[in-house]
Amino acid sequence: MRGPNARRKRRAVLWAGLTTLAFAAAACAANAPQDTLKPVGPVARQEDNLFRPVFWIATGVFVLVEGGILYIAARFRRRTDADQPKQIHGNKRLEIIWTILPAALLAGIAIPVVITIFDVAAKPVGANVVHVNITAHQWWWQYEYTDFKTPQGVTLKTANELVIPTGRWVYLTMTSADVIHSYWVPKLAGKQDVIPGRITHLKIRSDVPGVFRGQCAEFCALSHANMRLRVIAQAPDQFDTWMQGQLRPAAPPTNPLVMQRLTSTCFACHNIGGIPGNGGALVGPDLTHFGSRTSFAGSMFDMSPENVAKWLKDPPAVKPGVPIDLTGKIKYGTMMPNYHLSQDEIDALVAYLISLT
Repeated sequence: MRGPNARRKRRAVLWAGLTTLAFAAAACAANAPQDTLKPVGPVARQEDNLFRPVFWIATGVFVLVEGGILYIAARFRRRTDADQPKQIHGNKRLEIIWTILPAALLAGIAIPVVITIFDVAAKPVGANVVHVNITAHQWWWQYEYTDFKTPQGVTLKTANELVIPTGRWVYLTMTSADVIHSYWVPKLAGKQDVIPGRITHLKIRSDVPGVFRGQCAEFCALSHANMRLRVIAQAPDQFDTWMQGQLRPAAPPTNPLVMQRLTSTCFACHNIGGIPGNGGALVGPDLTHFGSRTSFAGSMFDMSPENVAKWLKDPPAVKPGVPIDLTGKIKYGTMMPNYHLSQDEIDALVAYLISLT
């Protein structure tokens, strides 16, 4: 087809292709926080070592197959109405080749795949393994360090940020309190589904200190995109210091306004260890050492007095999916409504929560 219409169509196809390539290139950020191609631990490294050769093999197969299709379409096309291209149906040699070669290729790929699956699934053993129970909620993560207990015999519970020591295996035992979630920290390991009524496991280890971001990788309703998490890998001595601080009870508030609001509202869902009147309820995240964290609200916000104040003033306005207002029943089970706190209450609560380090 010739003429201006054909040229316009070719130009449109060209621009569409260039636009697609531009968007694809923009996705290749060098320092993306959830870059799957820069592993920092043995599990992610094993998966990366499997992915790369399989990717290049698949690329080679794609080039050969698509190249063959294009060549055959051009070389053996019908040239005139009377021209009949050569037919290859029933060619046993070709059929044997394109049956045996893919089968051999898949068998070759299957060997490292099976080895990697068993290696990644193997439970780490030894006295240095850190065991953590994870419970997924809409839309935050609860961590329970089962190897560490307070002087009162209560296991340590935190939220959203998993602090781990470098060079030690961490074995995660996971379940969900509501719907299916998926735990994913790309630089440490592939994702693992977290399912209500079932127990799943994942092992991770970081060889270097740092903050590694992750998120829920399974759609879990309205605020799925805001169900994030951080894994903070610390040197062993720093981790020990952090753990000692976490096992201490929280300092009680000196402001009566804070104590009144905690006992009348906050303790219905949250726990602050060591505070009189605390019933130990844990519908929402444990707040015992809230101020020691670098983020909150499903790691959606960085920890700062300004962000905490915005959250307390109107949670539904800053994180989609929470109830629009206090209705007398908890929608979806675990989300914080707007309690219409006064500015004095907000200021007092912010000062106290930030002090919980």
